[in-house]
Amino acid sequence: MQIKAAVTVKQGDDFKWQNVDLTDPASGEIRVRIVATGVCHTDAVARDLGIAPFPIVLGHEGAGVVEALGAGVTGLEIGDHVVLSFAHCGECDHCLTGHPTVCGTFNELNFGGAMEDGSHRLQRDNEALATFFGQSSFATHAVVSARNAVKVDREVELAMLGPLGCGIQTGAGTVLNRLKPEFGSSIVVYGCGAVGLSAVMAAKIIGCQRIIAVDVNESRLALARELGATHTVNGKQEQTIERVREITGNGSEYAVETTGVPLVVRQSLQALRPLGVSAIVGVTPEVTLDVHHDLMAEGKSLIGVIEGDSVPRVFIPQLVAYYKEGRFPFDKLVTLYPADQINQAFEDSKNGTTVKPVLKIG
Repeated sequence: MQIKAAVTVKQGDDFKWQNVDLTDPASGEIRVRIVATGVCHTDAVARDLGIAPFPIVLGHEGAGVVEALGAGVTGLEIGDHVVLSFAHCGECDHCLTGHPTVCGTFNELNFGGAMEDGSHRLQRDNEALATFFGQSSFATHAVVSARNAVKVDREVELAMLGPLGCGIQTGAGTVLNRLKPEFGSSIVVYGCGAVGLSAVMAAKIIGCQRIIAVDVNESRLALARELGATHTVNGKQEQTIERVREITGNGSEYAVETTGVPLVVRQSLQALRPLGVSAIVGVTPEVTLDVHHDLMAEGKSLIGVIEGDSVPRVFIPQLVAYYKEGRFPFDKLVTLYPADQINQAFEDSKNGTTVKPVLKIG
């Protein structure tokens, strides 16, 4: 069938909506009519740094309605509302033990540009277009593995749910699934974008006594306070490490670092108390550490967390349930854009005008 998709022809190009062809779902796949999709920093990285093949249709935070089922699909029906998350094989040791975020073929399936069988579902003028994260949701329709699709509550506005598939899942999952802070503990969240603010909300759910948000944007710090931060620190105006230690007494037990800035990574470690843990979730250049001072001397840990160490089919419905209870108001992060304003949405995200742009497609 012919659909509309935002095609990126080469590295650094703007997104251009064009007519493309989408083949029918193969065995184990479904076709989804995309209602909305989040705009994520990872899409910008893929476009600007060329971490996936070109030409490509990006987008990896899709939400939509199931329109067609390939052979062998179970657990989903035509008409179901779904959130699309990352691709994973479902068969390796990590997938089978509840850690699909470190699937043995994660990079190949999400950044390699093809479906699991090596073929392509998108074409333009008989030229194959690369797929992103197994979905390419900057489009009116997508063919995805049924394994990537999470059935969600029809009572919740579907257009708001796309970011749960990646950014929001990453921030909340890093706290709830991986760090698992003790009730009454302290946590510092570095960076108050969608990922960081999701971590703030999760820390409030879990019962952290001190939730410290660090950013250089006062409007985002204000939103962090609204969402559950007990303290905020402007990293441009204050000495972050000293301020964290002042608030906590001896440093925080936990930290979530979302900026990917090497200096801030160091701060997240240095502001920990002995035996503290800092989780790095942002794409980070090389970081120079004094291993003895930063890690060994006080038993601190620096860990990487991908996609919140989540099992999307379990975790995303949990987040939706928290949202319905009023405990996880992620809708306060979202700004809706018409699909044809995709390039503006990216620019607004880059300059901090919006926290989480979402394209309204269908």
